[in-house]
Amino acid sequence: MQSYRGLFEDTRGQEAFSIENDGRNLRTTLRGVTFVGTDFDALSPIPEHAERAPRLFALLQSSLCSCVLEWVIPVPMVDHGRMLEAKLTVRLELGDPTSRGGLTHEHVGLTLEAPSGTLRSAGTSGWFEDELLDLVQKLAIGETLFTCITCAHSDYSPFGHGLFGGLACFRDAKEDYARVHDKSSLFAIWDRHTELVQETHRCPDHRPRKPGTGYRG
Repeated sequence: MQSYRGLFEDTRGQEAFSIENDGRNLRTTLRGVTFVGTDFDALSPIPEHAERAPRLFALLQSSLCSCVLEWVIPVPMVDHGRMLEAKLTVRLELGDPTSRGGLTHEHVGLTLEAPSGTLRSAGTSGWFEDELLDLVQKLAIGETLFTCITCAHSDYSPFGHGLFGGLACFRDAKEDYARVHDKSSLFAIWDRHTELVQETHRCPDHRPRKPGTGYRG
C-alpha cells in the first residue's frame, strides 16, 4: 500500500488530500466523501456517500470531474547503476461535462525530479503512458526509470486502456512475449499475462526494455 499526498481544487476551493494505492485500486477522501476507482479519472463515491457527493462535487457518470488534482508519486530510478527514489509530480485537469457525455478536456502533465535536474513532460497527449515515456526520453545518459513502463515484459491491450494502469505483465511468459511483434502475436498469448499493473509499479523481474519490443514498441 502506498499513499500519495497532494492538492485538490475545484470551484469550491482547494484542500490537501492523500490517495491510497494498493497497486490496483485508488482511494481518497475529500470533504468527508470517500472516492474509489482503478484510475485517477474514474474516482467514484462509495455507495454510502453516493447521495451526498453530488451536492459537494461535479460528477460525470458518478466520476469526479471539473477539478484539478496534483500529487507526488515516489518512483524508483537507476542513476549510473545506483538505485534511488525520485519524485514524480502528477497534475491532472478534469474538465466539465458536455452534452455528449464526455468532458470538455482532460490534461495530464508530469514533472520528474531526476538526478540530472527537473524534467517536465509535454503535457499534450492526455495519456499517462505517453507523458511518462516523454520523460524517459528526456533523461540523461545513465539514468532510467526502474518501473513497469520501462520493463521488457509489459504491454497494453490492442483494445485500448485507460489513463493509468491496465499495463499487462508477462513475467511468467517471458519467452513467448519476446516473440511478440504485432497485434495478432500479442493476442495469441494475451491470456498468459500474469496480471495488470500500473506504470509506476516495479518488481524484481524488471528487465530494461529495448526499442521495438512487443506490440507497443
